[in-house]
Amino acid sequence: MKWHALGEARWILGILAVCCAVSLAWSPAAAIFFAGVFLFSLYFFRDPERRPPGDENLVVAPADGVVVEVKEAGEDHLVQGKVKRIAIFLSVFDVHVNRAPIAGRITHSEAATGRFLDARNPSSADVNARRTWAIKGKEKTVIVRQITGAIARRICAWKKVGDSVERGERFGMIRFGSRTEVDLPIEAEILVKLRERVRGGETPIARLGPSQE
Repeated sequence: MKWHALGEARWILGILAVCCAVSLAWSPAAAIFFAGVFLFSLYFFRDPERRPPGDENLVVAPADGVVVEVKEAGEDHLVQGKVKRIAIFLSVFDVHVNRAPIAGRITHSEAATGRFLDARNPSSADVNARRTWAIKGKEKTVIVRQITGAIARRICAWKKVGDSVERGERFGMIRFGSRTEVDLPIEAEILVKLRERVRGGETPIARLGPSQE
């Protein structure tokens, strides 16, 4: 799973490498441009190791980025009730690998077509192309939504229904700027604030039970 992110970029990197090599013959400036885009693509598809906190009751961020929404909302499809929702905006400079916020079994994974609004727009969660996941833990189910943006138009799923995941384990990615939402049980204790920067698989964003310390 560690190299899946780079594998998603193989055709992009291949095209850029060819463009760089061909342009060397007629335009050094173009070659420098393509080389720069190639290096940025390598940077974008990076996949650093992350270590979740020891307390298993802590929910970790499913993505790198900035918290743009913390609210109570209605979830009509899977939970069919009130949830606490945390939305994270990922810029093109953030790691775009998504990680499981809790340990458990994947019970739902469904893609939906839609538009490609700017992911900072709250309406993007309802109308953009997206994939919804449900992860059932020992006692609670958590929902994660991968949402495309104006630039990010491809969601990559690396897991399937029935698979087990550990907290912080990679399960997919979104190419370029996008949005990731997590729906938590209404009784969850939220640990992050608006505009706070989080790291996927590492930053605690909520607590589902008492502290184990």
